[in-house]
Amino acid sequence: MRDQIVAGNWKMNNDQNETQSLLNELKKYNKPEKIRIIVAPAFTQLSQSVDLLKDDIITVAAQNMNLAVSGAHTGEISVNMLKGVGVNLVVLGHSERRSLYHENNLTLAGKVNTALEAGMEIIFCFGEQLEERKSNRHFNVVKEQLSEALFSLSVAAWSQIILAYEPVWAIGTGETASPDQAQEMHAYIRSLIQEHYNENLAQKVSILYGGSVKPGNAEEIFSMQDVDGGLIGGASLNSDDFMAIVNAF
Repeated sequence: MRDQIVAGNWKMNNDQNETQSLLNELKKYNKPEKIRIIVAPAFTQLSQSVDLLKDDIITVAAQNMNLAVSGAHTGEISVNMLKGVGVNLVVLGHSERRSLYHENNLTLAGKVNTALEAGMEIIFCFGEQLEERKSNRHFNVVKEQLSEALFSLSVAAWSQIILAYEPVWAIGTGETASPDQAQEMHAYIRSLIQEHYNENLAQKVSILYGGSVKPGNAEEIFSMQDVDGGLIGGASLNSDDFMAIVNAF
């Protein structure tokens, strides 16, 4: 059975005091043991978050990492730096990294390999822009993103991969893909994995939906057969909202 996962991407939010407050609030909740719960704070709060959550089931992820293991990359964070503070999970390929910082599929393929070689687990993000959906190119865009970044990996490497489909037009806009739209794409993604690998792997990979998931729509989205959870943005900054989504399965 696939893991059911709710991951909160905090983006560039929450300083030290805000991080402590939010995590302490989350720690008070009774949490369903069958759901994997992940939070991705800012780099500066990773060590703090790992320490605060050492006795909790919530896992800490990083929002990004550099392709290189070390070197002259001013302002960047390496995979070994993440592991050194107890972080073993990283989000790669988020739409904001692609659009604002010009990361492409080949760059991300390199980051994926660096992370895998270090034994990291990865939440790999991908998805289409609004104009690509309107021109009916969304399936081709997703196929290209996955093919160029991930489909050269071995079957074994996929045990460290979580997929997160995020239609870019639904991120931070208040717009949300309908449950049927999410299911259609998630089923298509699973068919691509089956085509390039096998049905067994396709049924094992967890695929999250990311795009304006809220307490009010999470249950319907998560009820879809091929949707295994969510990558949550704004709603993850509120403990009540985030835990309502966690409990929406």
